[in-house]
Amino acid sequence: MSHIGRPGEPDKRSLRREFLAVRNRLTADDLRETSAALAGRALELPELARAGTVAAYVSVGSEPGTLALLDALRARGVRVLLPALLPDNDLDWGVYEGEGSLARVQHGGRMALFEPAGERLGPDAVTTADAVLLPGLAVDARGMRLGRGGGSYDRVLARLERAGARPALVVLLYDSEVVEHVPEEPHDRPVHAVVTPSGVRRFGPET
Repeated sequence: MSHIGRPGEPDKRSLRREFLAVRNRLTADDLRETSAALAGRALELPELARAGTVAAYVSVGSEPGTLALLDALRARGVRVLLPALLPDNDLDWGVYEGEGSLARVQHGGRMALFEPAGERLGPDAVTTADAVLLPGLAVDARGMRLGRGGGSYDRVLARLERAGARPALVVLLYDSEVVEHVPEEPHDRPVHAVVTPSGVRRFGPET
C-alpha cells in the first residue's frame, strides 16, 4: 500500500493501535468513573459554560464516556448537536433530545454508532456551534490531535474554516493520552483544550 503524499500516516497507524490497545484493557468500572470525572471537568470550561450550541458525539466502546456530559449540557439548556455518519464519511447532524432519542446504527463492518434519530440538519449545521467536542486518541503538547483515521472530523474542521466559524475545539481523552508529540499532516489543526478526568489543559493563544 502506498503512503506517498501522507508521510505521517504509517506513524499514525501504529500509534492508533497502541492507544486503542490501552483503551481496550479498561473495565466497566473504569469507564463509569472516568465518564463522571470528565463531565465534571468539561462543565467547568468557560467555553462550554457560555455556549448556546455544542456539537458533540456519543462515545462508543472504550472511548472516554460522553453521555453524562451530553445530559448535563442539555439540562443547562444547551442545544447539543450529534453527528450521523454519511456514506462518504462526512457527518450530518441532529439535535440530542435525551438518551431515548438515540438510534444504534451499524455502518458496514465498523463498530455500531449511536446517532440522533430525529430530523437531520445537514453537514453545515456544525458551523452554528459555539464549541465542538472532538473524539480522538491523543493530543500533544502543541494541541495537535490524533484522530481515528476516518477523516470525518478533518472534513468538519475544513467546513468550519471555510465558513469562517471559530468555535472552541475541545478533545476528551484519558490522562495517559496527553503526550509530547503526535505526527501531523498539513491539514491538521490544533485544538484549544483537552479535558481528561484529572483536569483541563489549554493550548497557546496562537491556537
